[in-house]
Amino acid sequence: MRKGAKIAIVGGVFTVMVGGAGYGAYNLVTAVTGGNTVSSQGSEYKSGPPSGDEVKETSERFLEAWAKNDVGAAARYTNYADHAMSLLEDWHDKAHIKRTELTPTKADGAKVAFHVEATVSYGKRTKTMSYNSSLTVVRGKSTGAPLVDWTPSLVHPDLKDGDALVTGEAPAPPIEAVDRNGTVLAKDTYPSLGPVLDQLRAKYGDAAGGSSAIETYVERTDAGGETAAAKTLLTLAKGKPGKLRTTISATAQAAAEQAVKKYPDSSVVAIEPSTGEVLAVANEAKGEFNAAFQGGTAPGSVMKILTAAALVDNGVTSANGQAPCPDSAVAMSQTFHNLKGMAPNGNATLADSFARSCNTAFIKLSDDLGAAKFAAEAEDRFGLGKDWKTGIVSRDGSVELPGDSDDAAAMIGQGKVKMNPLNMASVTATAITGTFHQPVLVSRKVDDQPLATARGLKPGTSAQLRQMMRLTATNGTAAAAMAGVPGDKGAKTGSAEVDGQGDADSWFAGYRDDVAAAATVPRGGHGGDAAGPLVAAVLRAGS
Repeated sequence: MRKGAKIAIVGGVFTVMVGGAGYGAYNLVTAVTGGNTVSSQGSEYKSGPPSGDEVKETSERFLEAWAKNDVGAAARYTNYADHAMSLLEDWHDKAHIKRTELTPTKADGAKVAFHVEATVSYGKRTKTMSYNSSLTVVRGKSTGAPLVDWTPSLVHPDLKDGDALVTGEAPAPPIEAVDRNGTVLAKDTYPSLGPVLDQLRAKYGDAAGGSSAIETYVERTDAGGETAAAKTLLTLAKGKPGKLRTTISATAQAAAEQAVKKYPDSSVVAIEPSTGEVLAVANEAKGEFNAAFQGGTAPGSVMKILTAAALVDNGVTSANGQAPCPDSAVAMSQTFHNLKGMAPNGNATLADSFARSCNTAFIKLSDDLGAAKFAAEAEDRFGLGKDWKTGIVSRDGSVELPGDSDDAAAMIGQGKVKMNPLNMASVTATAITGTFHQPVLVSRKVDDQPLATARGLKPGTSAQLRQMMRLTATNGTAAAAMAGVPGDKGAKTGSAEVDGQGDADSWFAGYRDDVAAAATVPRGGHGGDAAGPLVAAVLRAGS
């Protein structure tokens, strides 16, 4: 094949088109074959990576069969024929795609990228959707034959196992989501809200009062067996959006969107402590997984907010009580240390050790507190693990205590504690108000389902926590990050060590007046260096 050529399958006919409309100086045959001219049709069992000829021939035959709607043939060129046949049948029968054009754009070893032009015809409406995808050729485990490694995402990048591709009246009407002040929350303006808006539409579209559109969409089945449109791929006829009021603040959301751009995979959440209403949720990664709400990793020393509350609530010590900070401390035969360079202080108060983030002070007090009381504080007073109904999919946070040294480690945010920014923003809110308000994302006028409840803190505990967090924000480890934040403010830093990971995860939680926020930056190092500026940016924006 000449340079600049491209292979296309148009209307079921496999053709070769030559010219500048291809992909420049890229030579598909050379890249795919790598100079190997061995036939893939030999009868002997083969092992090792597929040859270039095998990759070329297999990918071409699969794409040709797919474009011709020869489902059986296309499926036979994959390593999971049953799964492939089901989804490829949907392509024509459920998605109503009447014309398929597949154009390889680049080959890299066993991977072949291609462009898709799919023309959908439904009733009297016809429209084309365009996107890029790729496939990989592997050897069949039992036969050694070259086969396309089946995954639904090669049909469309948004498809997962168990999904269907459907064209028709959407299960839920479109929504116009607005913030607490009526500002429209469009995903083009607030990209982190893309998956959030999809979930809100699926759950509240009917209640919002709109009428359904005609769409090509990804249909997913949830854990309860119900199906819903998870993502719209193409709109053939617009519906009438219903208006859905959320608790989001467009001002805070804009600040959060800008903040997470600084670090890969970072996430931040802000809530209003007096109500539990979510003001902002943003993720640097823009996939469907909402790490800010659904993630679960060790939070490091930001967990000391909850641990300090437990120590005070259970009478172990107080903000001005003793909490010495030695070089090391032992719990259940494990030795714990502080960050390098931290000088010991045998006369430190709890406020001192909190502001410096002294691990050993909290480990030494862990025996006096006990694992059971720590776990009870998390659930009974801070509401963690109590099946939150936020309005979208979320993870409550968990404190698992296996009865070994991980019990003590949990009190400094290590061990088997798993949190996300939503959880830690809520912990901060409960700490400074003394009252647990389960976080919500949708106005209670729209969703009045029962919320999780918790006792909150004992009288006087929240005042001591605010004292400790203020000290941390002005003279402790959070001072640099919080320097430009006005008003009544407080914070806590965290660095979480993760097995097999070189750099620690950066965590930070803080408040300003009636806004609490928390953020994490995977592999970001010290909490004040990476996550701290994200939280500070959102706090400066306010609500």
